[in-house]
Amino acid sequence: MRLVSDFFNAFPFLQRNSTSSALMSLVFAGGCLLNVGFESSAEADEPAEQTSNVSVKIFDTNAPGWRQLDGDDFVRVNGDDQTLTWEGTEALGSGQPIGVTRTNFEVKNFELVIQWKHLKPAGNSGVFAWVPMSALKDLPPNRLPNTGIEVQMLDLDYGRMYTEKTGKPPTWFTSHGDIFAVGKSSMQPFPPLSPDGHRSFPSAETTNPHGEWNQYYVRGINGEIRLWVNGVEVSGGRSCSPDEGFLCLESEGSPIRFREIWLRELP
Repeated sequence: MRLVSDFFNAFPFLQRNSTSSALMSLVFAGGCLLNVGFESSAEADEPAEQTSNVSVKIFDTNAPGWRQLDGDDFVRVNGDDQTLTWEGTEALGSGQPIGVTRTNFEVKNFELVIQWKHLKPAGNSGVFAWVPMSALKDLPPNRLPNTGIEVQMLDLDYGRMYTEKTGKPPTWFTSHGDIFAVGKSSMQPFPPLSPDGHRSFPSAETTNPHGEWNQYYVRGINGEIRLWVNGVEVSGGRSCSPDEGFLCLESEGSPIRFREIWLRELP
């Protein structure tokens, strides 16, 4: 944990969002556990606490508004019947063809919790937020939407594979939770930034390797999006356009599992 004197460095969103008011309490039990409650135009619970493998939810998904998603909540866009298959509330993505599976409803302000695990080294996937129907209609196989905000899920071996194939260091992406606008979309990314300034790079490296579960907590409120990876806030951006649309699970060439997909829509 960071020192109390570094509180606002550890939680920069309290500085960025002038509409937020913070209520802070410190609890010490063998170490420093910092609990933060805050109010904004859309209230939200705090995300998960990190463990050695996958984070354990400390927010209450039995609270009003939370619901668990399963296959009935998703619609195939440009995949086949094996691209994303469901066993109850857990899904297996084949990675083929490249494309997306969308929710059957649109969201504006939301909280999303999702656990994911790459099954092979150098896996690539992600969640798209706020994708309009215009970017999904008649989308052919092996194409991704050209509008929306991507929250990337990249395996730790992807950088090594990139260097082996190109001979170049992986300077323009990371494997720890990049967020960026795709195609026609726009976003003002939070620092640290990628060299071209397009991506919000993560401020911490908390992703687990392939074969282990990771948990993403994504919060989108009034065009501002933030990501916590295994309990640590790492990246985000504001002034997203569009700021309303479908949530999509990405298929990009490698098998992946999803589970514990929880959503709460906010006012």
